[in-house]
Amino acid sequence: MTDTSNSITETNDLRDYDPEARARALQSLLTEKGLLSADAVDDVISTYEEEVGPLIGAKVVARAWTDPEFKERLLKTGIEAVAQLDVEVSDEVMELRVVENTPKTHNLVVCTLCSCYPWAILGLPPTWYKSPAYRSRAVDEPRTLLREEFDTEIPDDVELEVWDSNSEIRYMVLPQRPPGTDRLSETELRDLVTRNAMLGVERLV
Repeated sequence: MTDTSNSITETNDLRDYDPEARARALQSLLTEKGLLSADAVDDVISTYEEEVGPLIGAKVVARAWTDPEFKERLLKTGIEAVAQLDVEVSDEVMELRVVENTPKTHNLVVCTLCSCYPWAILGLPPTWYKSPAYRSRAVDEPRTLLREEFDTEIPDDVELEVWDSNSEIRYMVLPQRPPGTDRLSETELRDLVTRNAMLGVERLV
């Protein structure tokens, strides 16, 4: 497990904390004061949901599943490998580290300090990722968290590693390729990849 010295001890239910509501209130205030237009907000959301979002991450994962050389580069160089797929990446991701799930290892991503997240690869972070409950429980009781909040059961004989993102290093999970997908094309494989799997709260096998 990674360094958890900065973990948060609050354990509220994930549904009790809603940063999204705060964001909506701030958006409404800025719009009312003429500092932000509704069209501008819609454009940003559309870009991250339809063009960026987890679609880029799914593209990266599918390529890694089908191209061993790319997978090796991805695990070693992160964002540099992603850039080779003609993906526009910005300085927002200072360093991307990709950690691989295996039959004996499962990885979980969290940010215990705030909500550092690889936006350029996975798009907008989910509300629960930013909640104190998730940030605390992912460190203190990750197996219980995954089981109770995401219906993801990690067997006792599978090692569970927690990776703590920060302002300089962002983490992304490379899920295991599901069995029975050998004949699927890279494009078809992308449809199997979920944002939650790339954060480690879901297991595809």
